[in-house]
Amino acid sequence: MTMEDRIEELSELQEEARKGGGEARIESQHEKGKMTARERIEYFLDDGTFNEFDQFRTHRSHNFGMEEKQILTDGVVTGYGEVNGRKTFVFAHDFTVFGGSLGEVFAEKICKVMDMAMEVGAPIVGLNDSAGARIQEGVASLGGFTDIFHRNQKASGVIPQISGIMGPCAGGAVYSPSITDFVFMVKDTSHMYITGPGVTKTVTGEDVTHEELGGAMTHSSETGIAQFACEDDEDALDRIRQLLSYLPQNNVEDPPRVEPWDDPERRDDDLKDIVPDSPQKPYDMTNVVDSVVDEGSFFEVNANFAKNIVVGFGRLDGRSVGVVANQPRVNAGTLTVNSSMKASRFVRFCDSFNVPIVTFVDVPGYMPGTDQEHRGIIRHGAKLLYAYSEATVPLLTVITRKAYGGAYCVMASKNLGADVNYAWPTAEIAVMGPQGAVNLLYDDELAEAEDTEALRQELIDEYREEFANPYTAADRGFLDDVIEPTETRPRLIQDLEMLRSKREDQPDKKHGNIPL
Repeated sequence: MTMEDRIEELSELQEEARKGGGEARIESQHEKGKMTARERIEYFLDDGTFNEFDQFRTHRSHNFGMEEKQILTDGVVTGYGEVNGRKTFVFAHDFTVFGGSLGEVFAEKICKVMDMAMEVGAPIVGLNDSAGARIQEGVASLGGFTDIFHRNQKASGVIPQISGIMGPCAGGAVYSPSITDFVFMVKDTSHMYITGPGVTKTVTGEDVTHEELGGAMTHSSETGIAQFACEDDEDALDRIRQLLSYLPQNNVEDPPRVEPWDDPERRDDDLKDIVPDSPQKPYDMTNVVDSVVDEGSFFEVNANFAKNIVVGFGRLDGRSVGVVANQPRVNAGTLTVNSSMKASRFVRFCDSFNVPIVTFVDVPGYMPGTDQEHRGIIRHGAKLLYAYSEATVPLLTVITRKAYGGAYCVMASKNLGADVNYAWPTAEIAVMGPQGAVNLLYDDELAEAEDTEALRQELIDEYREEFANPYTAADRGFLDDVIEPTETRPRLIQDLEMLRSKREDQPDKKHGNIPL
């Protein structure tokens, strides 16, 4: 064959690979409101930057007539390109080919692109749309899944790993996304579960839909496995691109700094009135965050899960920061099992990838009750203090109102290793709230008083004035300063610049034993 013939043959094979499982199956994908694997990659990456690997590979199975069903790419499209001009590796399950089921070659392709991402030091994004293990390939499929899991573990904390769940994800297929750093699910079309509704009904008798068992809202609000519930494929891919803009390429780089667009000296007068005079009255902490970070930069993570704490990314003078904030609007901002897990995972991610953490504190304590105690609030609450304590990135803390008891300690307190700790004049820092303290300290006096409530209120006011204020903590050095709310943004920006060269030595060890 001549070179011209060879080039024509190559062109025909490339076209065959692009067709995946054929037009009928592509049309079926579209009818379900889903993009194809290639459409997702083309939409996600910067125009014209995708370089594909292994498009001519096919499966090796000779079982159940599979030798007669050779389809190029074997059900997964892999390669690399750019997102906002930065190198990113990607793989996308092709549901039009064997339902996106994973076989030996399929797994080898994913492992290859993951290995390359780690070698190069760039994020890996997996777009999942798969029926699970390819039954016809037996244990080779299971081995392929395990090879991927092993690489997820090796890549953890080295390069950002992001999963898009764009269709079904069941059985062993769910473990790889659950190990990755962030999971984006699409409402109505994506599902994650170990066993589907059919098996669930057979074993337990429980009648449940795919959406109820493992849909986007279930996992973003009930289990917290998914950090984002997206409207459609395009929304998920847009939000993955947005997330990547806050992150470094790997664990030895600093997060990217964008050209600042907001005045670093901006002082928002609304902050003066944002905390209500009544300590029991709620307010929305996201308003505080939005007022302090660069305008429009706050990108909330896990917004539907454990709403009594807020986490997400923002920018201060163009620099990426992670934000952790108690939310007084939900359960008074108390710490719970779920909020502790949510915040500790986020803190550890930020620490892994050199993202400074800004913590806004308004916490009355841990949620009391047998439900929380029996679910292990002791262990899960310890995760958060462990995460902050082991963090070596710059830690900046602002107490806006309440910080009581053990919850004060856990929320990036000075003794836990925070670099800069501020409080607003409204802050109350004590072992417990004034009402609880008065009831405990003055039990006998209250019992003998003619007007118990009047005496209680007088003692509460005295306690708040003498003990539950920020100046006692500032006098002991537990706070670096008490600042006006409007000073918060410029002070944090100055401190962030000061801490850019922070270095912290850690004892040599394989790893710590966080109370999982």
